[in-house]
Amino acid sequence: MSGDAEARRQRGAEALLLAAALIRAGKLVAFPTETVYGLGANAFDAAAVARIFSVKGRPRQSPLIVHVDSIDMARSLVLQWPDAADRLARHYWPGPLTLVLPKQPSIPDIVTAGLGTVGLRVPSHPLALALIRAAGVPIAAPSANPFTGLSPTTADHVIRSLGDAVDMVIDGGPATVGIESTVLSLAGPEPVLLRPGVIPLPEIEALIGPVRIVEPAAGRHASPGMHPQHYRPNTPLVLLSPGDSPPAGRGKCLRVGREMPAEPAAYAAKLYAELHRLDADGLDWIAVERPPDGPEWAGVLDRLARAANE
Repeated sequence: MSGDAEARRQRGAEALLLAAALIRAGKLVAFPTETVYGLGANAFDAAAVARIFSVKGRPRQSPLIVHVDSIDMARSLVLQWPDAADRLARHYWPGPLTLVLPKQPSIPDIVTAGLGTVGLRVPSHPLALALIRAAGVPIAAPSANPFTGLSPTTADHVIRSLGDAVDMVIDGGPATVGIESTVLSLAGPEPVLLRPGVIPLPEIEALIGPVRIVEPAAGRHASPGMHPQHYRPNTPLVLLSPGDSPPAGRGKCLRVGREMPAEPAAYAAKLYAELHRLDADGLDWIAVERPPDGPEWAGVLDRLARAANE
């Protein structure tokens, strides 16, 4: 990593004040959340948001999640706040759940890929919440890495992948959840799961009733993370069934209960960090044993399938 890029790393209370000023000035700040590190801009500033797409190489048909500090801020950005949104937000926020709802005109179309909906989330990382509050604006933020690449769970990952393209990186330590949020649309007549995460679907359905699951389609994506190739290390990733042999050549295999935890939340928290570590070793391949099926593994299985482009 370059010295200039490393110099953008900041920690502590003074860093938050500087980061908040940069956000208000239309700059880009990478910051920690409990899921992954985000690349943030003022959600009301279309020009700043456009720079996110440029830095990431992200297509404009892929919307961004808007991070807010409270239910009240979320409600101010949407046209409707149904009972299901209230129940879910009060149960899971702050936390790794994004709710997609009809947006207010104050959210620029570039944030939402021209759609009439916006994804909103209250992150639980204290530095993320403090940044939003200090900036005084909602923060649009995808993961702080090149589009379709491996998401960052540390400040080092951000600096290595984006370097001088980011105006500042707040170092808040490793992400504790480790994969991106669950995304649930409440914009239509029935709830729709757009992206699984660490929250098992049966838990959500226990709060709001049946949820429909959709597969990605062509055109504008209703949610981030719906591209068929996503979350990918530079090293080819191969998914193995239990008992399968890995490919020929120089590589490393991650197996459940051996190199990786057998518990889904712990597995998710470790996954991207392990893939980043192996990706730096110049291997021919990385093989990952497919975790068990089941709702508690759905988010991990989704990320691995996209990383292997299966």
